[in-house]
Amino acid sequence: MAVRAVRGAVQLDRDEAGHMDERVSELLTAVLERNSLTADDLISVWFTATPDLHSDFPAAAARKLGIVDVPLICAQELDIEGAMPRVVRLLAHIESDLPRADIAHVYLGAAAGLRKDIAQ
Repeated sequence: MAVRAVRGAVQLDRDEAGHMDERVSELLTAVLERNSLTADDLISVWFTATPDLHSDFPAAAARKLGIVDVPLICAQELDIEGAMPRVVRLLAHIESDLPRADIAHVYLGAAAGLRKDIAQ
């Protein structure tokens, strides 16, 4: 079994804890489903949020999904002028037999414009 990395992002409509929980849960669920993964396949997950998001920790959504024994961390994304606002990104390290080229990186909604080269 190889260690792989999968990326993803989602743009929130507003900075509210319940909305963040909903959108991050949707993103994490899509990453798992599109790569045929379970929580047991996760090694660790990094979340970043743009500086305009501060209502909650994105990792809290993962805990609510039952991902309780996987190391999670949150950080603030760089504050770049003109960058897309209200974005949560994730980088998940996983165990998978999928070839690197077959990993499905998940960019939901408007966030798909962030990485047109790898978004699936």
